[in-house]
Amino acid sequence: MSDTYRIRVVQHFADIPAEQWSTLSGAARGLPGAVYNPFVSHAYLSAMEQSGSATADTGWLGQHLLLEQEDGALLGALPAYLKNHSQGEYVFDHGWADAFERAGGNYYPKLQASVPFTPASGPRLLHRHDLDPAPVRQALAAGLQELARQHGISSAHVTFVPEDEMPTFEDAGYLHRTDQQFHFQNAGYRSHDDFLQTLASRKRKALKKERRSALENGIEIDWLTGSDLTEDIWDQFFAFYMDTGGRKWGRPYLTRQFYSLIGERMADDILLVMARRGGRYVAGAINFIGGDALYGRHWGCIEDHPFLHFEVCYHQAIDFAIDRGLSRVEAGAQGEHKLARGYMPTTTHSAHYISHPSLRRAVADYLERERQDVAETGEWLAGHGPFRKGGGAAPDED
Repeated sequence: MSDTYRIRVVQHFADIPAEQWSTLSGAARGLPGAVYNPFVSHAYLSAMEQSGSATADTGWLGQHLLLEQEDGALLGALPAYLKNHSQGEYVFDHGWADAFERAGGNYYPKLQASVPFTPASGPRLLHRHDLDPAPVRQALAAGLQELARQHGISSAHVTFVPEDEMPTFEDAGYLHRTDQQFHFQNAGYRSHDDFLQTLASRKRKALKKERRSALENGIEIDWLTGSDLTEDIWDQFFAFYMDTGGRKWGRPYLTRQFYSLIGERMADDILLVMARRGGRYVAGAINFIGGDALYGRHWGCIEDHPFLHFEVCYHQAIDFAIDRGLSRVEAGAQGEHKLARGYMPTTTHSAHYISHPSLRRAVADYLERERQDVAETGEWLAGHGPFRKGGGAAPDED
């Protein structure tokens, strides 16, 4: 990287050429030495804004950092937003905000470097794929702090950070936070039955029974991707999303146009698992296909059937990952119910720059205790997973 560079802040992805963004490590398929993450692609991030899902009107004002040479050549980037709330982030800081406000401070607005409404780890300090990542990452981490100082705001938060980026943030003075998700790890399984053979007999029998029960009442499952994703299909899936999301969140985050845009721009990176009964779809889950992982996002239904949620969201995702040779399934935020279905505890990371000294001290103390609790809980959960002790496959006793 040249010693001469600048950081430019842009509000809209429409002002960033897609071909330049696609040179960044992780943002496109086929880049040497990089694993594709669909959530940092130009297609996904621009659809968030263009669809009206993540905009200034919804509390997500783009403040995307572009690291450039003086001639405008893109060296790296950090997607970020200026926010006046903490919704749609999945790493909760409401307690910090409440405490700071009660003490007379202004917690909002804050800077949030993340993918809106998407609790999936992935590159945040994006670098051009042919560059040494270290100086690019250092410049971007420092740039986000400087942007916070220029705005005169309380804090900057970088959520769902890959573990290999955390040292850069910690060296720059960010606080380290951990949390827990549940991921399925594909140990080279040839089929779902191959995976089941690694489970304790009682757990294996329970999951087989669960899968049979989910498909009672004449339910069939379809995998839809690529050209299967018609506007009619999106209409049906959006109805599921609105029904379930409305009950869960009150107001779903994503607009109908968002689905049309991703269907147009990245259909081959999308898997819809759809449940059909009586000739019509009654439930579905959307997944995104990365270079080495399947990312489950959200689901919805217009009919309630026992165990159908588990089948559509978790078991079918495992089937697809095994079929495609993907190394893991990341099934979204939280959910200890995933443990019994082969999704094991996995630590996630975030980085937090707190400008106010007293707030920083309080948060740092809290995070030290929280990290210990997350580690202990993860260790306990891992010891209560469904897998056979000692490994190896056992004869199928079912």
